[in-house]
Amino acid sequence: MAHHDSEMKEECLREDLKFYFMSPCEKYRARCQIPWKLGLQILKIVMVTTQLVRFGLSNQLVVAFKEDNTVAFKHLFLKGYSGTDEDDYSCSVYTQEDAYESIFFAINQYHQLKDITLGTLGYGENEDNRIGLKVCKQHYKKGTMFPSNETLNIDNDIELDCVHLDLQDLSRDPPDWKNSSFFRLEFYRLLQVEISFHLKGIDLQTIHSRELPDCYVFQNTIIFDNKAHSGKIKIYFDSDAKIEECKDLNIFGSTQKNAQYVLVFDAFVIVICLASLILCTRSIVLALRLRKRFLNFFLEKYKRPVCDTDQWKFINGWYVLVIISDLMTIIGSILKMEIKAKNLTNYDLCSILLGTSTLLVWVGVIRYLGYFQAYNVLILTMQASLPKVLRFCACAGMIYLGYTFCGWIVLGPYHDKFENLNTVAECLFSLVNGDDMFATFAQIQQKSILVWLFSRLYLYSFISLFIYMILSLFIALITDSYDTIKKFQQNGFPETDLQEFLKECSSKEEYQKESSAFLSCICCRRRKRSDDHLIPIN
Repeated sequence: MAHHDSEMKEECLREDLKFYFMSPCEKYRARCQIPWKLGLQILKIVMVTTQLVRFGLSNQLVVAFKEDNTVAFKHLFLKGYSGTDEDDYSCSVYTQEDAYESIFFAINQYHQLKDITLGTLGYGENEDNRIGLKVCKQHYKKGTMFPSNETLNIDNDIELDCVHLDLQDLSRDPPDWKNSSFFRLEFYRLLQVEISFHLKGIDLQTIHSRELPDCYVFQNTIIFDNKAHSGKIKIYFDSDAKIEECKDLNIFGSTQKNAQYVLVFDAFVIVICLASLILCTRSIVLALRLRKRFLNFFLEKYKRPVCDTDQWKFINGWYVLVIISDLMTIIGSILKMEIKAKNLTNYDLCSILLGTSTLLVWVGVIRYLGYFQAYNVLILTMQASLPKVLRFCACAGMIYLGYTFCGWIVLGPYHDKFENLNTVAECLFSLVNGDDMFATFAQIQQKSILVWLFSRLYLYSFISLFIYMILSLFIALITDSYDTIKKFQQNGFPETDLQEFLKECSSKEEYQKESSAFLSCICCRRRKRSDDHLIPIN
């Protein structure tokens, strides 16, 4: 009797394992079990993608409004701005007169803002809750300099002086503030002049999209940089836009009603993702229980543990991916609802969450394509080649870093693409992919013959090493894994302990052909109640 119970327990375990590793279609044919998770994932793809597209279109309006205002501010407050930035700064001046005129021009434009601007702008309070301009200058504490005699006497302690100009000060006639000692600049000691002010604006273009408008606070900063003392003062303009809740919105029409529909749609997305999260979490828990049953049975019968490969087969990575995606979608949707209700303004965090979750949702579709042998090659090849590729990249990365540091320190003073480590790494990565090769060779300055010869040796050796050797070996690793997978698909994969255990009763092909017989066997066999809840829904 005990032997019969043991056989019954073994057979039930084998049938549960076979059912767990079936595809949704096979499960439906075997037990007429409706693939709820499959249908839910398909619905979730449609819902999440629709939500992302709507949020992306709304976010485009925010980005466009910020960029347009930044361009408008540069034209308003920078004297002689050409419309395009000079390198990483906006414009520059070369004489003392131009420096004074540029500073006074920005201050006067701020004073006359309401009379000259085309936008819906108003004055905002700064950190001190005061309306007006804050002008600060940094300079060395004291010093004298006589370049003709090659004499320098400087105290490198930096002093910071600031003055606040409110609208009342700017309205005085004559403008006494221009003649104050603060604006008598000693350029040989001057490091920088910073003008900061706050402006407020309302984005009305969202009304055309039937969305509630946003209220913005623009924290603008103009920096006159003279730290190099090279005879050229670089002028930087920075505008940091923050979205704030509008205090009083009275909009008539369908805009308010449309916002409510969007909130209902977002709530429905949260419900769908929450249901998917619960089902996938339940499947993982049941799979771990089934794994524990198999490990205990295998240890009891064969007196040895199951190999790690078989143990990891019970951990469905796709479910983990779906759970992460659901969590990000739920959090992102809540943030989106708060943004839509104008309670929050963190577009960046919401974009990262919704964008990443949508990426993971679409990547998860590969799981269902993997049930077909023609599409499964990609997944199996990636799984087989990933460890080898990571080890190979670790070794190649050491060589890449070596070339990066070498190019930065040697070619940095003579080539724009090697000025800092970030641009060097980007330039070398572009060379590996065959981009912009001639320009990289041609832009090296020929001021030093030694450096020019070194640059040729450096670039030729890097391109030859990475394109002809390292990249070819990288491709060969993936090709080798692909050939191995193709051979396994033709001749059969190596059988593990789990597969041999499942094969003892009947092969998978016979099981699929006689699914109806298996269904009747399952239905007629009486199980112990303690095992019924352990069958995972995969």
